[in-house]
Amino acid sequence: MTHATRVLVVDDEAAIHRFLTPALIANDYDVIKAATAAEALKRIAADAPDIVVLDLGLPDMNGKDVISRVREWSDVPIIVLSARDRETEKIEALDRGADDFVNKPFGIGELMARLRAASRHRMQRKGETPNVHVRGLDVDVARRRVSRHGAELKLTPKEFDLLALLARHAGKVVTHRQILSAVWGAAHEHDTQYLRVYVGQVRQKVEEDPSNPSIVLTEPGIGYRLAEPEQG
Repeated sequence: MTHATRVLVVDDEAAIHRFLTPALIANDYDVIKAATAAEALKRIAADAPDIVVLDLGLPDMNGKDVISRVREWSDVPIIVLSARDRETEKIEALDRGADDFVNKPFGIGELMARLRAASRHRMQRKGETPNVHVRGLDVDVARRRVSRHGAELKLTPKEFDLLALLARHAGKVVTHRQILSAVWGAAHEHDTQYLRVYVGQVRQKVEEDPSNPSIVLTEPGIGYRLAEPEQG
């Protein structure tokens, strides 16, 4: 018998816990709570949650520092919940090791989608190579094949590497720096214009309407996200 996915919600606002807890339980999650960074770190170590939902504005420590501390010893998926709307805050949180972010105020539907994506990423970290299906596009990472509605597409090696990286993190935002470092190397991590050109080329090949993309989505000022894949 599999256990319900255990979610640790870290937020010092009691109203957030009152709002989130019943919604998470209704969606078959087990919920544990923390109101401070110190309590969160203890909970992660002691209770081994499957996913952490983390507010950045904690009373005893910046949430970004919590991410850094956790990443020293755990790869648990971390979804940032933040009212901070500065792009630099989100980028730093992601670069420190957060898996995704949701802006406050937020809808339960969006958060549940992020939680499903985080659960999928956790399974992929256990060694499964993804074969992603999204809006008629199939990305077979292991075989380095891409097809749309059954017709194989011809991508250059770098175009495939870019698409495969997004496919491995489907439904999750990947920052410009993370993409550039992974695909082209650390020396190119600031070449965002270079990346924009390649994204345009990939969209020309994989999108039904490249001028109105529905697969390779832009997170303005932050990075890119492959659309939420189909299940099964």
